[in-house]
Amino acid sequence: MNTDFLQVYEPKAQTLAAQGVADLCDKESMPFSGSSAQALEEIFRCPESFFRLTVNEKLSTSPGYFDFGGDATCFGRCAAKTSSSPRELPDLFGLASVNDDGVKLPFEPNEVIQNLRLERYADYHRPTNWFYKLQKSLYYYLRPLTTASVRSSVQRFRARNWKEQKFPRWPVDTTVENLSQRLLLMSLEARGVDRVPFIWFWPGGARGCVVMTHDVETEQGNRACAELMDIDDSHGIKASFQVVPEGRYKVSPSFVDLARTRGFEIGIQDLNHDGRLYDNRDEFLRRAAKINQYGSQYNARGFRSAVLYRNPEWFHALEFSFDMSIPNVAHLDPQPGGCCTVMPYFIGDVLELPVTTTQDYMLFHILEERSIELWKTQIDIILSKNGMAHFIVHPDYVMAEEFKPLYRELLGHLREHCTSNSVWMGLPTEVDYWWRSRSQMSLVRQGSSWRIEGPEADRAVLAYAKNVDGRLTYELATTRGASTVL
Repeated sequence: MNTDFLQVYEPKAQTLAAQGVADLCDKESMPFSGSSAQALEEIFRCPESFFRLTVNEKLSTSPGYFDFGGDATCFGRCAAKTSSSPRELPDLFGLASVNDDGVKLPFEPNEVIQNLRLERYADYHRPTNWFYKLQKSLYYYLRPLTTASVRSSVQRFRARNWKEQKFPRWPVDTTVENLSQRLLLMSLEARGVDRVPFIWFWPGGARGCVVMTHDVETEQGNRACAELMDIDDSHGIKASFQVVPEGRYKVSPSFVDLARTRGFEIGIQDLNHDGRLYDNRDEFLRRAAKINQYGSQYNARGFRSAVLYRNPEWFHALEFSFDMSIPNVAHLDPQPGGCCTVMPYFIGDVLELPVTTTQDYMLFHILEERSIELWKTQIDIILSKNGMAHFIVHPDYVMAEEFKPLYRELLGHLREHCTSNSVWMGLPTEVDYWWRSRSQMSLVRQGSSWRIEGPEADRAVLAYAKNVDGRLTYELATTRGASTVL
């Protein structure tokens, strides 16, 4: 291992550090595969062509489950035997190799990451029979005639076996981060270096990000929004309000103006919240056209589907900058799955801001919890990966006197993280703008150092990913010693 490489805090070593990475990245003989490393390049924003990844054998025609290193449940085509279930997994880490030519893998890493992010693994298990569709249609047909108590009972019965689901991992799944970090470590070893510069995930060197959103589902929730804004403001937190444009209540121009005047944000939630947006492609396209019109009318850049029903393959028909419909773990949701990441990611031109924490309704009415301990646990896991803690809290439910104190407690906890732990509290549009800007930034060698170029580069921070005794740590170049062991 070249331990002198990239010793960024020793002036006498800076020139060697910058020249070293540049030389490595300029080698024409590098067996680099852009498609294999695309997702990793988007995540880390290292110097161009840092990753050298190849697939060492012919891949199978059918995908399957496998583990890679003990904490990364993967799904994809592979050059070895896989499992049809995520319960008993072969660990294929031993089939990977590292040498001067790069990292050779028995699977296509970009494909595996996309299979997780787009929940393609769930397509193999998702119910598609006529009886399931009949049950869903019947539930939404009868829903207006039922009480909240009856609906909660039905939903608890449907989710009764959620604890038996081993994948995605409850309460937060970080498979994409675990896999990406392991591949970065292996790439450092292949290059013979102990660190590599990259563009830090969040502006100003923030440790992580918090996003608060409020889905307004009923007239009762609509009436409670002003008071909810007061509660958010009392903790110095701004949020996005997702409105249902048809069928549920009237979205008044005065409400939209009030929200924006107070520094909050407006997004679109579905069309009419009947749970059938993605049932049929032709009907989806008809509804998408109307949803796009409402998005333009309310100048909304973000979209979320009702009940987090989703089909990422159809997102291109929605004319929004970002979507907020894919959960990290969907054990309690009507549609199973989960994207297994705590970071934003692109689906075509749409940026996905995954929902990484349990919704308030699920917490209070399905799990029947009366504390915020689960939320605290999820926040800790997410921030340990420097990720985004994305909340959905409904004015329809949280404004009940029983739950209002719990929400205030959550806001106080989030405020403490933001002030004491350098966590960025961002509106969805701000996160969207930052992540798009970061995706266009690049690292450029400037003499004995590195410079970040691109939009919003003045907000970006140079960081180093380091191999410390076989573990990946991050260190900000401007704050020596502020590294996090992951």
